[in-house]
Amino acid sequence: MPTVLSIIVFTVCFTCAATDSVYESFLQCLKTHSSPSDNNISTIVYSRSTSSYEPVLQHYIRNARFNTTSTPKPVLIVTPLTESHVSAAVICSKNIGFQLRIRSGGHDFEGVSYVSDQPFFVLDMFNLRSISIDMTARSGWVQAGATLGELYYKIWENSKVHGFPAGVCPTVGVGGHISGAGYGNMVRKHGLSVDHVVDAKIVDVDGKILDRKAMGEDLFWAIRGGGGASFGVVLAFKIQLVEVPEAVTVFQVERTLEQNATDVVYKWQTIAPTTDDGLFMRMLVQPVTLNKQKTIRISIYALYLGGANNVVSLLAKDFPELGLAKQDCFEMSWIESALWWASFGKEASPDVLLNRESYHVKFMKRKSDYVKTPISKQGLQWLWEKMIELGEPGLVFNPYGGKMDEINATETPFPHRSGNLFKIQYSINWKEAGVEADTRNKDLVKKLHSYITGFVSRNPRSAYLNYRDLDIGITKNWSYQEGKVYGESYFNGNFERLVDVKTDVDPHNFFRNEQSIPPRTSKV
Repeated sequence: MPTVLSIIVFTVCFTCAATDSVYESFLQCLKTHSSPSDNNISTIVYSRSTSSYEPVLQHYIRNARFNTTSTPKPVLIVTPLTESHVSAAVICSKNIGFQLRIRSGGHDFEGVSYVSDQPFFVLDMFNLRSISIDMTARSGWVQAGATLGELYYKIWENSKVHGFPAGVCPTVGVGGHISGAGYGNMVRKHGLSVDHVVDAKIVDVDGKILDRKAMGEDLFWAIRGGGGASFGVVLAFKIQLVEVPEAVTVFQVERTLEQNATDVVYKWQTIAPTTDDGLFMRMLVQPVTLNKQKTIRISIYALYLGGANNVVSLLAKDFPELGLAKQDCFEMSWIESALWWASFGKEASPDVLLNRESYHVKFMKRKSDYVKTPISKQGLQWLWEKMIELGEPGLVFNPYGGKMDEINATETPFPHRSGNLFKIQYSINWKEAGVEADTRNKDLVKKLHSYITGFVSRNPRSAYLNYRDLDIGITKNWSYQEGKVYGESYFNGNFERLVDVKTDVDPHNFFRNEQSIPPRTSKV
């Protein structure tokens, strides 16, 4: 009679054998669909029995919630070195019958780019990171596996008076950031990242490499904010650079409830979205304990595309409640402001933007909302009470207006344009591992999200795709009705056009995840 140990050993050996069989089949398929002279095929595929499998998988996990022993792991990790490797990986994953998850930087807040509850492969794009800048055309091609930090550094190498409107975290991957719309501290002056994408390359479900002309305008529209992973594998984006001044200004100002924080927040709601387009004032709202007293602290982090004297004068007139002084401001180059926003020290060199390491990977949960009308002082005071009561989650207010008001909601899949004063990000981080801590912290964010219901958009309650939140809804049967729940939150009226594109380019729904765009009639 077999013992428990013998059953476990048999199961492990059987699983390893099955994995090795998949590995061999996939490798043979890759060789069949690659150039005979390509000698790198065996070096780009990692199975669970490969010694470097775990380091490769973990290197781009940016949320500790998805780096546990119970987290589902991919059967294989594929790390393409060439565009043809991507084509072959798509064809072979489909032929063998495995889902394909696509990871460029690993910053998906719900781990969707490298976790699935069904057998899957990860297509890890980190080797495809080339960036070429053409200053004559003021444009550049950026591969999906490049990071924002690498992009900013490359632009700085070529010009001190050009930049690109994208996020402030330098380790974020270009592929996911831009295909999910992408925004940063120049959003009020220049709009979203996708507003400056003029061409792209994608591998479709048949393994074909398509540029804008070959893919057509509908698919090109869809991958600029609709999430590229629903439609194919984005290889690269061609971007248009924007001009930046030789000197910009940054400042940070903090206030507590005892220092008129409520007045500042109330006024911020109408000033931050309407002031000079060159001024972006992000506001963090956090419950804190100071001198044994529980209170709310707000922190305003700002970028002004101009000199310190100008922004001090501007806010003295428009926003006297803030009390901004010249000594609060620091003038610097645009690349130095990128370092400041990424919390690097004053002595940091732009070279640090090339560092891909994340030394402090935390457990985290994020959610989002949009605010269309200012919250009253009474509403704010009630909210402060609830936040102090909860004790943990914080809020980040990101102002819109400016260029965002000028672009039609249907121009790209991202619909949250005119009429939105600011976006809210809900944020909680924790250090302790385990189911209990995970549940407790996620519940705190859900409660805060519930409390704010009356202050934010409704029908639908809108959310931002790049602040991925599976609480909104997921698809289990890959149906249109399931997809509509989260699809309308992320894309509002643009969801229907995204479904049409999906139905046209991937009717059998090969490219799918828990919140992907469904075809009208799924044929999985």
